[in-house]
Amino acid sequence: MASFKLLPTLFSIPNTNPYRKPTIRTCLSHRRLNVILEPSPGGAKTFISRFAADEPRKGSDILVEALEREGVSHVFGYPGGASMEIHEALARSSIIRNVLPRHEQGGIFAADGYARASGRPGVCLTSSGPGATNIISGIADANFDSIPIVAITGQVPRRLMGTDAFQEVPLTDITRPITKFNYLVLDVEEIPFIVKEAFVIATSGRPGPVLIDIPRDIQKQMAIPNWNKSTMLHGNAPRLQEKALLEEIVRLILQSKRPVVYAGGGCMNCSEELRRFVELTGIPVATTLMGLGVFPSSDELSLRMLGMHGTMLANYAVDRSDLLLAFGVRFDDRVTGKVEAFAENAKIVHIDIDPSEIGKNKKPHLSICTDVKLALEGINKILEKNAAKQVIPVEKDIPMTKYNDNASSTWRKEIEEQKEKHPPSYRTFGEAIPPHYAIQLLDELTNGDAIICTGVGQHQMWAAQYYKHKHPRHWLSSSGLGAMGFGLPAAMGAALAKPGAVVIDIDGDGSFMMNIQELATIRVENLPVKMMIFNNQHLGMVYQYEDEYGDSNSMHSYLGNPSNQAEVFPDMLMFAKACNIAAARVTKKGELREAIEKMLKTPGPYLLDVMVPHEAQVMQLIPDGSSFKDAIRGAQ
Repeated sequence: MASFKLLPTLFSIPNTNPYRKPTIRTCLSHRRLNVILEPSPGGAKTFISRFAADEPRKGSDILVEALEREGVSHVFGYPGGASMEIHEALARSSIIRNVLPRHEQGGIFAADGYARASGRPGVCLTSSGPGATNIISGIADANFDSIPIVAITGQVPRRLMGTDAFQEVPLTDITRPITKFNYLVLDVEEIPFIVKEAFVIATSGRPGPVLIDIPRDIQKQMAIPNWNKSTMLHGNAPRLQEKALLEEIVRLILQSKRPVVYAGGGCMNCSEELRRFVELTGIPVATTLMGLGVFPSSDELSLRMLGMHGTMLANYAVDRSDLLLAFGVRFDDRVTGKVEAFAENAKIVHIDIDPSEIGKNKKPHLSICTDVKLALEGINKILEKNAAKQVIPVEKDIPMTKYNDNASSTWRKEIEEQKEKHPPSYRTFGEAIPPHYAIQLLDELTNGDAIICTGVGQHQMWAAQYYKHKHPRHWLSSSGLGAMGFGLPAAMGAALAKPGAVVIDIDGDGSFMMNIQELATIRVENLPVKMMIFNNQHLGMVYQYEDEYGDSNSMHSYLGNPSNQAEVFPDMLMFAKACNIAAARVTKKGELREAIEKMLKTPGPYLLDVMVPHEAQVMQLIPDGSSFKDAIRGAQ
């Protein structure tokens, strides 16, 4: 990673993009800062190139060395005519290994899973035209969920650009709204600092995807790179806010009677600080889908997941709260429902690194635009200092270490009463397997330590609700975009990022088939990914919504063979067999434990096809545009 310095003057790199609109640099903070990129201590200063310093080499080799200098070890690349030069350069690298997905979307979702699991940027590579457009969903997903990805695409030669040449698409135009920044490389000498800049942008501030589009003639062009050339960009360097603002937050906590922490994906890098804050204050925590694992679900102060498919307890607590501490969240519709009714009686404190999120959906009473980690560090220091000194800064009858002890006791008692009143519940179907039970059993057998990847649908919500997530970066799911087909390739990336970890793709039959071709990649790479498919022969969430809100016509959500509904179709075991992957099917609840144990103990990849009733539903449910008071509760 490159280091940077802040400068007092403004500067921007000239844009020479020949496509219709210029690429626009977006200020990433309310404070416009310039950054000079310099070689990082472990990067260019110590990097040993396989080329002599004055030796000309192809642009493709310059690109690959630039990636090496950024610490890249894996690239998920699918070759094509416009990217062959880059693949040849990758083959010459002894540092980077290319992992060949069987579809470009599988490649970018694998890079996404790699980034989510490791915290390091994921890198994918495609050719031009359809190869490039196949990664659009992956870019949008990373943009929604703030995942650092550097996507590299080949492009037609410069002389053909703008002529509607074979497999030419203006990718920088197409991806501009869904990337943090994108580049069209028009000079081979720009490659070193463009790559360096791209990694800084992808990982700084609120992380996100960056695209680098490289014409084929640039890839072939010979040049001697300048690795020490400085460049500038507008960016943000998070800083700890004025102490007075943090002290004001502490005062609000001390004055509150029913405080709640609402923690999201922005807390992914400050799980320890959040846990310490809760230890000091005793405030219960509700997490978003993106925030699962930042605070242990098994902790007595955990309210579990908040929102449309969250627990009744979490939604109740937020509805009753008088102080909502929103850390690293964006108040999206799946959390708030009817936004004007969300936490309507609470004072709201919003801390987020992205200024565009503050006040966008819900106006806070107090806001700080900074890294949540820095803010929590500052707040914890104040709490620890005052606790040590036994200072009483607000009122004589308010103790310092936590909010009012009487209020704390009363609030926790109220929450415990609600927990007993509304325990998680689900419908059973005789010997058929309830998917909720299957998740509980998986949690028990893995001790909550597995890295869980999911597709999108009912299985995603069951995995969020019933697995006790204990660790950050152990829950990998397409949350904002809701992209089906995410789970299998994301698990592939996670297995490469975290060798030795137990990686499980919990998937639905519909979502699994979206990128089922990646079974071949998993087999060739011998990745120990465990696949637990909830097979109900339906698009389950669509079927549930049809049943709940529609006329119960499920013909377009049925995935089996209408002419023979008694058979399992398609046969997932045959897909696994085709790729020489061990597999089994389980249909009865009494046989499930043994089947999961066998899946976990079998070396290498394993597919377990778990047949579940299509009548099983995700509960609890707050209908679109409604409030907590409109929730559909309990076993259905």
